[in-house]
Amino acid sequence: MNSKELKGRKMRVKVKICGITNLDDAMAAVDFGADALGFVFFKDSPRYIPFSSAASIIKNLPPFLTTVGVFVNEHPGNIESVITMTGIDVVQLHGEEPPEKCRFTRQVIKAMRVETLESLDPLISYRGIVSSFLLDTFTPGLFGGTGKIFNWDIAVEAKQFGRIILAGGLTPDNITEAVRRVRPYGVDVSSGVELEKGTKDHKKMQLFIEWAKET
Repeated sequence: MNSKELKGRKMRVKVKICGITNLDDAMAAVDFGADALGFVFFKDSPRYIPFSSAASIIKNLPPFLTTVGVFVNEHPGNIESVITMTGIDVVQLHGEEPPEKCRFTRQVIKAMRVETLESLDPLISYRGIVSSFLLDTFTPGLFGGTGKIFNWDIAVEAKQFGRIILAGGLTPDNITEAVRRVRPYGVDVSSGVELEKGTKDHKKMQLFIEWAKET
């Protein structure tokens, strides 16, 4: 395949299912075609999972799947310890971590909470340090998982800074429109495919993944 053909190819959006707390949900997500699974290591989250439990799930996953550890304002040394303990492939930083604290032995996704266009101003200082940006909805006092969407036109503008992973209020009902409008590198869902906090609805998860990738 030559360079012209490569440029013309339509690349399917990557899908990350976040807030995994048990092996049954993890394996269902894999079977449905998820590209990545997220494990929340922030103790104040209703989707928190202990390191040992995450490690047990990860060791039972098939190859060629990306595992992501989600941290909020955690000490870098502790994150490196969790990397060793669990075997996660990617670090996702969901707090107010400055660029100098975003360098690890794994690739880094930096989450940004979006309220207005000015919310994108900090992204330029992370370029060349993180591999992609996850855009989530700004809600005072919360670091994510709110189930609320933000103005997707802002996400389109954010693509000038690097790869964008769209999050915030995504569901099977709106994922087709979201992918068509933003055309992000990836999408991230947690509450939008849940039966209750920490437990996935497998039918919703299947529909979300299928419709995201078919768009």
